[in-house]
Amino acid sequence: MTGRVLVVDDIPANVKLLEARLTADYFDVTTALSGAEALAACRQTTPDIVLLDVMMPEMDGFEVCRRLKSDPHTAHVPVVMVTALDQIADRIKGLEAGADDFLTKPVNDTALITRVKSLIRLKMLTDELRMRSNVGREMGLDDAFDPLLFTQELHGRVLVVDDRRSSAERLTQALGARHSLIVEPDPQQALFRATEGDWDLVIVSLDLANFDALRLVSQLRSLDRTRMLPILLIVGEDDRGRLSRGLDMGVNDYLQRPIERQELAARVKTQIRRKRYADSLRDSVQQTMEMAITDGLTGLYNRRFMTTHLDQTLDQAQRQERSLAVLICDMDHFKSVNDTYGHDAGDAVLKELAERMRGSVRGVDLVCRYGGEEFVVILPDTDLDTAGVVAERIRSRVAADPFRLPDGRTLERTVSVGIGALQSPSDTVETILKRADAALYDAKTGGRNRVVAKAA
Repeated sequence: MTGRVLVVDDIPANVKLLEARLTADYFDVTTALSGAEALAACRQTTPDIVLLDVMMPEMDGFEVCRRLKSDPHTAHVPVVMVTALDQIADRIKGLEAGADDFLTKPVNDTALITRVKSLIRLKMLTDELRMRSNVGREMGLDDAFDPLLFTQELHGRVLVVDDRRSSAERLTQALGARHSLIVEPDPQQALFRATEGDWDLVIVSLDLANFDALRLVSQLRSLDRTRMLPILLIVGEDDRGRLSRGLDMGVNDYLQRPIERQELAARVKTQIRRKRYADSLRDSVQQTMEMAITDGLTGLYNRRFMTTHLDQTLDQAQRQERSLAVLICDMDHFKSVNDTYGHDAGDAVLKELAERMRGSVRGVDLVCRYGGEEFVVILPDTDLDTAGVVAERIRSRVAADPFRLPDGRTLERTVSVGIGALQSPSDTVETILKRADAALYDAKTGGRNRVVAKAA
């Protein structure tokens, strides 16, 4: 795994040392000798991770971290504080400023590479989600995503897997006031709880009595339901080898016993923030996708999705030698609805028309808004005669009952329907739609409120 690493330190020798270690593992390294230079570098080219010295003149690492985490463009970038001061107070201050981790000078090579790889892996996932969300916004789709969510204080749901009662009680006392904790001493039952519940974090003790905790980590990472769930390991002083394996398997963070309560609270808060941030991004991407393929007024699929779906349905029908029919439905004299009663009335009529059409077809059929007052119905495994029956059902259902307007008045309206069908192996989406469109034209010119089919 490679990535772009920004190394920030006011001492050139320290910069060169970290640069050499990271370059040897094929990371793309850039450097900065001050806080101001680091902020400028992040604005110019967003790195995948920042290794940030704490003790710098003019602007220290804590202030640089705070500024990076308060900027929507860099809030998601992992920041690792690098300091010669192995003091709990400094760790807490850095984590409260938004730092994702700490490395103490002299930096251990294994810890350096392991931490960088782990955090870059998370960053790459976040980048993909952010890119998809940004594409939706550029298309004019408001996905309601708040880029500053990463900075918010959040109440989390935490599953603790620890079979030592005293240890579990200390975790509960430290976190219970801010978060909802469930302690599960049985690892197998914990796996079941993790897959069934809606958790923000799992805290796993590495020294479970009768079970390999890394086996539980592996199981959590192998299941779709828990693959992205943050995992925080609680380790002992002699667990460095197993910890390294856990980090390679996807563990997000760890704490060494004896646990300092403030550091525990800060690390838990960081993991929950990152989880909620990623969840929000996924939700916004899903919402953007739905907005991109559905019609905002009727809730039906839009023309873009219809074209893609029809192309795939036609390909399948031709390969399997099955029938396929398409209806184009158009409300008669719809313009007069808007002109006489207003656009709110027109929208209400179109929404009701969509509901009547959707209720007139099978589950496998697809009703789409083609544009304006035109709708398309895709009927797989349906020949021309059967399509005529469906079209007549739609026509009669529309004509049978008046439409109710927002002001309580009612309005009678009808639809005309044109039918096109798959006739030969050389048919394309365009030829089938042209047949249906030509049939619709005949229905309109022939008096409206009727169904017409084009065989060729």
